[in-house]
Amino acid sequence: MDETRAKALLAAERRRVERLLQEVLEASRQDRSTANETGDIADPAERLTAKEVDDAVTSSLRDRLEAIDRADVRLRQGTFGRSVKSGVLIPDERLEADPAAEVTVEEADNG
Repeated sequence: MDETRAKALLAAERRRVERLLQEVLEASRQDRSTANETGDIADPAERLTAKEVDDAVTSSLRDRLEAIDRADVRLRQGTFGRSVKSGVLIPDERLEADPAAEVTVEEADNG
């Protein structure tokens, strides 16, 4: 994959993930604000579950941003598109689907 295409894919993925993160953080703030109001919630565990889900999604999106950061570093170092485990080329099709991919599909499947 050429550098221009890789930069474009990573930038688009970063924007997408940052937008999702902002949406989740805003929803979480609203959920927590609403949780402090009195209401008709029959199950108080519902609030805790919503908080845990929000926290898990936020953590996952932050992990994704870190993967994008690592891909940006690999791009600058000239190793983008190669497996961090084996150095084998990652097919362009995989990078199109996941520009932050760090390993080949086979390596991912083997853990």
